[in-house]
Amino acid sequence: MVGEKLVESQKKPAYGGQAVIEGVMFGGKSQTVTAIRRKDHTIDYFYLPRKSHPTLQKLKKIPFLRGIIAILEASANGSQHLNFSSERYDQDPENDQYIEEEKVSKTTMIIGVATLGVLSFIFGKFVFTLVPAILASFTKPIFSSDVAQVLIEGLIKLILLLAYIYFVSLTPLIKRVFQYHGAEHKVINTFENNLELTIENVQSQSRLHYRCGSSFILFTVIIGVFIYMLVPTNPLWLRLVDRIALIPVVLGISFEVLQFTNKLREIPVLRYLGYPGLWLQLLTTKEPTDDQVEVAIASFNELLKLEENQTTSKEDSQSLQM
Repeated sequence: MVGEKLVESQKKPAYGGQAVIEGVMFGGKSQTVTAIRRKDHTIDYFYLPRKSHPTLQKLKKIPFLRGIIAILEASANGSQHLNFSSERYDQDPENDQYIEEEKVSKTTMIIGVATLGVLSFIFGKFVFTLVPAILASFTKPIFSSDVAQVLIEGLIKLILLLAYIYFVSLTPLIKRVFQYHGAEHKVINTFENNLELTIENVQSQSRLHYRCGSSFILFTVIIGVFIYMLVPTNPLWLRLVDRIALIPVVLGISFEVLQFTNKLREIPVLRYLGYPGLWLQLLTTKEPTDDQVEVAIASFNELLKLEENQTTSKEDSQSLQM
């Protein structure tokens, strides 16, 4: 029975998503779609095809490297969807023309937003990596061994992560984003469980999911502890240089661990390996309202329609060539 479930789940395409302001983005093999709830309560869409350089496509097939490429691409694409939602969620649709008029050329805008998204991710990762190392160094007089330092550093990083998520979740805007995050997971779970995408079915599903980026963030903390055990903590400057140099290593391994735990989620005992990430999602997701679920369903259905149309077009093209 477990084997049948595992095979069945692996046959389905692995769709991903991201919560944005007043909406949800879903991404497939070749397309990404965002649906947002506008001020007049209508649902608006933003479409962005997945475009990847041939070299990057090859790198995405290499274990450990593929995770880094996927993360950077997700940051670049996700920032464009987030930009769309932040510009329009509190505006009447009739004002959209003014939003467009205020923009520079579309190409320049897309490149700028994508670059900002990647740089923001890199900056955040640097801060989140270096600050705990610096704070842990102040405990050297009490905990002098490398092992103790790495453990304290990991503990500080975990505390900072949980505190940050908790306090930002108290703001009304982020709380709603976390609700849409929950709606995103519920839709994916409904699809993967072969249920019809109705509000009732979606609401019956868990708001947690093994492939979530929240789980990935937690895995970087855990994996980092083990990786940092292999390098010295003295002097401080060398410790910081090592942390920066090891960022790609930690990201790459954490991505593989995330994928691995997702494959094991139907296997008794082994499924518990992914539980720490699910526990973190209790903070990064909230139970959505029916209106929010409706937006998430609309986004996912629009993605499925685009992917199906593209597949049909390719098949028609191939039949013509034959």
